[in-house]
Amino acid sequence: MRVLQLFTVLALLLALGDDGHGEDYRFDEAEFEKKQYTFGGYAEFRPVLFGLDRDAALYRLKFYNRDEDDTLIEYNGKLQLEGSLEKGIGRLFVRTNSEYRNSYQGGSFRTTLYDGYLSLKPSSSFSFDIGKKSLRWGKGYAWNPVAFIDRPKDPDDPELNLEGYIIASADYIRSFSGPVQTVSVTPVLLPVYDGVNDDFGRLRHLNVGGRIYLLAYDTDVDFLFLSGGSRTNRYGVDFSRNITSNFEIHGEFAYTENFRKRTVDAGGRIAEQQQDAASWLLGIRYLSEAETTCIAEYYRNGAGYGKDEMRGFFSLVNEGFDTFRTGGADSTLRSAAGLAEGGYGRMNPMRDYLYVRISQKEPFDLLYFTPALTSIVNLDDESFSMSPELLYAGITNLEMRLKGTFLGGSRLTEYGEKQNDYRVELRLRYYF
Repeated sequence: MRVLQLFTVLALLLALGDDGHGEDYRFDEAEFEKKQYTFGGYAEFRPVLFGLDRDAALYRLKFYNRDEDDTLIEYNGKLQLEGSLEKGIGRLFVRTNSEYRNSYQGGSFRTTLYDGYLSLKPSSSFSFDIGKKSLRWGKGYAWNPVAFIDRPKDPDDPELNLEGYIIASADYIRSFSGPVQTVSVTPVLLPVYDGVNDDFGRLRHLNVGGRIYLLAYDTDVDFLFLSGGSRTNRYGVDFSRNITSNFEIHGEFAYTENFRKRTVDAGGRIAEQQQDAASWLLGIRYLSEAETTCIAEYYRNGAGYGKDEMRGFFSLVNEGFDTFRTGGADSTLRSAAGLAEGGYGRMNPMRDYLYVRISQKEPFDLLYFTPALTSIVNLDDESFSMSPELLYAGITNLEMRLKGTFLGGSRLTEYGEKQNDYRVELRLRYYF
């Protein structure tokens, strides 16, 4: 409660600023007039070819009662629209995401409101937002352990927009002269009830979160927290600093109290553990004179599974598959599917990862062409993914990307037990 009181006081202490008076000058008002509304977005077509691994545990878990070919093709379409309307101190922003998928399961279509919030800014130092919004906390590129009120990124495509949560937040910012140049305070209220953020955690709670941002000694620093009952208490800090104009270092640290984790041992016995968990990330971004960009991050997932815990899960799946194949009973596989939904099947479920991405802008003077190579290595079991890609943007408003992902690892490792050995996709995206 003291933390909430501190955030409330800091957010409401609005300083009286002096209006600046400069010299008189003449200008064309129409040239500087700000538009009251904006509208844009993109349309995307993305076919994907999967090369299946029929001996992998996750293939067996998903397709045990089906007979699929060695390859699957999936067609995806997306329409993402966004617009804003601004008048006076108010601004309304809306982003929708419509997706169509045609796969082995048939066709499906879904439209989701990603963002839809009203922002009021009565002064240059204070604003208030209410509605559905993605906060984008954290400094990491592939992972954000301190993003307590955001949905997790997909490290395979971390720049995608994410669906937000319904929140009420305020932001108070103050500038100073001296080593601490800027301070901002952002308290957040997040309700979780039936039909309101009901996928966030336990229902019937009003959660309180917040962030204090400092620009001190040319370093961006955030202090963050979340409390309230839907999820256990968590606290974090992140930083980002430019060592030189083309070399940046960043990091995050998050501490979660009483984290619950379901595990299975080699004998198939399921248990639930409860413990505190510390997760952290350290990364760099480097841009060379030849416009080669390198991003590298080490991620320690304190809430993740150890090597033996993952081997126990994969062994349970294989045992259940053998039982189904010989007798037709799928109770073990259904139990394993529940464990996958509870944690074993999420993105990067283990503890230690290394992310490296290298991209080169316009090599050999090939205009509008950017090749890149991305790798994610599981340092616990030495399995990995490798993703080369080619991006071309030489046609106005059209972006074309060809990307392949190849997985490597022995049996009973994370990437060695994925349902596919490789994936190839073509993404055509038209912006408007």
